[in-house]
Amino acid sequence: MTKLQNKIDFAAVLCVNRANANGDPLNGNRPRTDYNGYGEMSDVCIKRKIRNRMQDLGQPVFVQSEDRCDDGFGSLSERASSVLKGIKDRELYAKTACETWLDVRTFGQVFAFKDSSKGVSVGVRGPVSVHQAISVSPVEVESLQITKSVNGEKGEKGGNRTSDTMGMKHFVRFGVYVVKGSINVQLAEKTGFSYEDAQIVKECLRTLFVNDASSARPEGSMEVVKLYWWEHNCKDGQYSSAKVHRSLTITPKDPSRIPESLEDYVITVQPLEGLEPEILDGV
Repeated sequence: MTKLQNKIDFAAVLCVNRANANGDPLNGNRPRTDYNGYGEMSDVCIKRKIRNRMQDLGQPVFVQSEDRCDDGFGSLSERASSVLKGIKDRELYAKTACETWLDVRTFGQVFAFKDSSKGVSVGVRGPVSVHQAISVSPVEVESLQITKSVNGEKGEKGGNRTSDTMGMKHFVRFGVYVVKGSINVQLAEKTGFSYEDAQIVKECLRTLFVNDASSARPEGSMEVVKLYWWEHNCKDGQYSSAKVHRSLTITPKDPSRIPESLEDYVITVQPLEGLEPEILDGV
């Protein structure tokens, strides 16, 4: 493994076309929006997709979805105990966890589980930070009334539809979102996050929606258009992450009309002296 020596900033431009990018369970699973109508994807949602892609690439992952569990463990506690049980030294506990699971040394993890014996509570800070994804323009959220063709439960009178046959489906008509993030070298040194690990994260971001299709996100409705990857020449970075992220600008060609496709936007990267981004096409 090659030690990560230079800070990295990244930004991914996403297209959402008649899909629910990230439903809000406290709002009827409608796509998340702020008070000004801009679409949102939580950082937790994005990290979940990155972890799924890590698994697809054959990497060991600690926080696995129940429907994607590949080791037979039914909880995080069971998975942690299978590797870390009996380790009482906090530093060794964290080091072993980071060596075992890629997502732990990437995003960090809090290990604090109930145990019949006196356990160890350990927190790991990960070097990869991911912001909430925000849409470039306000998004239009549409809703469809949907019905099942058959009752889930028997009705009081045969043949009558019960209330569980009715439902709603929500989606964003069209939106362009931007995911921003950074990789901190000092924290990478503590978790053992390597340059090769950074390349895996890059590939996960580039292919974020591969194997992610569902009824809320039909195949092709979510797309990574471009991935911008800035590798600095020093640990602390030549520029602040905020300045690097601001160098990527996406503006509507015609502010008087609602954008309906990526072609309605102009994407530019303002030059930063001595720092050129690697620009990759997404999938």
